[in-house]
Formats: sequence, structure tokens, C-alpha cells
Amino acid sequence: MSRTVVILAAGSRGDIQPCVALGKALRERGDTVRLVASARYAGLAEAAGLELAPLTADPTEILNSDAGQELLAGGRNPVTFLGGFRRILGPLAERLLGECLDACKGADLVLGPTLALLPGHLAEHLNVPWALIHFQPSQPTGAFPHPFTPQARMLGARANRASFAAVDQIAWQLARPFINPWRRDVLNLAPLPLRGPMRAVRADGVPVLACFSETVVPRPPDWPPNVHLTGYWTLDEPGYTPSPDLAAFLEAGPPPVYVGFGSMIPKDPGLTDLTVRAALRVAGLRGIVQGDPATSDDDILAVNDVPHTWLFPRTAAVVHHGGAGTTAAGLRAGVPSVVVPFFGDQPYWAERVNALGAGTAPLPFRSLTVPALAARLRTATTDPALTTRAATLGTRLRTENGTAQAAALLDTLT
Repeated sequence: MSRTVVILAAGSRGDIQPCVALGKALRERGDTVRLVASARYAGLAEAAGLELAPLTADPTEILNSDAGQELLAGGRNPVTFLGGFRRILGPLAERLLGECLDACKGADLVLGPTLALLPGHLAEHLNVPWALIHFQPSQPTGAFPHPFTPQARMLGARANRASFAAVDQIAWQLARPFINPWRRDVLNLAPLPLRGPMRAVRADGVPVLACFSETVVPRPPDWPPNVHLTGYWTLDEPGYTPSPDLAAFLEAGPPPVYVGFGSMIPKDPGLTDLTVRAALRVAGLRGIVQGDPATSDDDILAVNDVPHTWLFPRTAAVVHHGGAGTTAAGLRAGVPSVVVPFFGDQPYWAERVNALGAGTAPLPFRSLTVPALAARLRTATTDPALTTRAATLGTRLRTENGTAQAAALLDTLT
């Protein structure tokens, strides 16, 4: 029976694209899918046959603001990271919560991330099933700490598990001042207690769709059966046709290195661009960089938007910020990665890529220099062990169909 599925996908493209991939898989099975995301991604949703319920907040504009720059500078500290989101989203909360509620009218199933537990509040109001989407490991375990609190690892399994509860509590205390009044005054639901909802949600076994691969994050033995590692949700774009300039550049020499940091906007983007281009030249490599095509030259081509699923397999290596979606694209492409993390879960993914032998040691953005990047570029493009391991891992990941697995699981919820 056809359902109306609402996917809350607020965030940058790395958060949106996996949700579009899942929505497309659900639509092909007969569901009507409504994506709640910034209007910036209307074309992406339309191409996949999804309805778009646009949010008026633009993540790119937010990250380019003073508050956004503070967020990027916050690194991995959970208080700084989540507090930054509170400062940015707090003034917008009433409007965004209203937009999400309007988008969910007529929903039979609500999906969304853990942030503020938004899908749970909406589903409770509508009395419909719901499930959480995890873009990074967010389920408590003794096997490793929360991605935001790597230091807990030094204190063992109990500290690892406690780190997840600590991040949950910080997130709830920051969201509570605007979530509880909304629940009471708009949703006609009881406010939630000071300790927050996550313990109860986990005890109730709410389905969790972890949209990453068990090959990349081995499943901890203490995760309950309601947590499903589906594999990556990949949006293939086989109909993409490269521009004549891009096609000619790829044909003109050996595979280049791609360098791009997605929606991460450095405080001084011009200096970052100069650093990247100088490092490519010091390493003796051709490059495709994210930027204004008018700044291209013989050895470096600047491009706007090119699908990673199309471009990355045609490169010698990829340099990126370590967002969950871009990390997945790099690993699936089977080429070595150099991860330059900015904040949040990006350092975690950088460490995983390195631990898997598919990328160099992480290079935090605050440590980005010409010598440091050039050295990692040389390693990524000349180390045969790295190249072999990346290729092997990519082959394995390309056999997985995370969207099909997730869609099948969701069929059991309604």
C-alpha cells in the first residue's frame, strides 16, 4: 500500500543527498516521498521524483556567517559544536519547527536525524510510526566513544558508553528551551523531563537506520537489533554529462587529484585556494579543485558542481573535509583519500579512513599548510599499499545496496 513518507533532511548537501537516495528508492517502490530541506536542493529533489517541502534556512549562508565560522572553528568539542548549533538555530527555531510541522501533514511515516529528536515529536503528534537516521555512530556502545569525544577511549568501555549519554544530555539541554514550549503550545503534547527523551527512545527500540557500511564501522556486539547498519545510501547519477572543459582536462593527462571541502567555507577562502594550488604544484600533480572555472589553468581545473559518484573514480586521489557523504563517495570510488576535517564528526571519519588503510593520516584544517598537504598528496598518489587497499575497499562497498536494505526495513513499519 502506498504511503506518504516524510524525510527530515535539514543540513548541507552531505546530509541531503543520502536522504534523496533513500527517497528515490522508496518512490520506486510506490511511496510518495516528501523531503524537508533547504530550497537550495529543489533541483536535487525534483530530479529524484520527490516532493520538496522547503525550509527557509540556507545551510551555506549559515556557515558563511560569523556564527557559522565560530562553529567551523570549534573542532570536535561537543559543547562548542552543539552550543554553536543552539546559537545559530535558536532564533530560527519557531519558524523552522512550523515549517517542519506543515511538511508532515498527511504523513504515514516520519524519518529524520537525532538532532532535537524532531521526527519523534512530530510522529507522536501525528500518531504515526517513525525511525531515526544516523549519519555517524550515535548508538551507545562500549566498543568505542562517541565521535565527538574520542578521549573517552582511554578510560575503557564504561567511559565509551557514558560519552554517548553525555552528548545526548548536552544536545537535549540546548534544545529543551524551544522544544518543550513547542510540544506544549503547538503539538498539544506534554513537555519532556529534564533528563530528556533519549533513554526512553532507546529502551522502546525505536528503529535506527545507520546509513553507513559495516565494512567501514564494524558493528559493535552490544548494539541492539533495532539498530540497522544498512550500508551507504548512494545517489548514482548515470545520466551526468561533463562539460567540454572537464572532459578535455581528464583526457589531457594522467588522472588528477580532486580537492574540495563541500559546504565548509573557510574564513579566508582565497588563502585556502592558494594553499591547495601551491601544494598540488609542489607535489607535481594535476588537480581539479572546487571553485570558479575562470581561475583554471593548464594543470588545475576549477569546477562548480560535479557529482562525486561520477568524478571520484576518475581521479588519482581525493582531498575532502570528511563529511559522512563525501567520505562514503571517496571510499566507494576506490581511490585514496586525504581528509582535512573541520569540525563535528569529520575528524572521526578521517580517522576511520586512515585506520582502514584507504587514506593518509588526517590533516586537520587548522594545520593545513603547503608542505603538509603536499606530503600527503605524494603519499596518497605513490604508496602502492594505500592504492591497493583503497581499491579493494571500494570494490567491496560497491556490492552493497544500502538504499534497498533501508527501504525493505521501512516496509515493516507500516
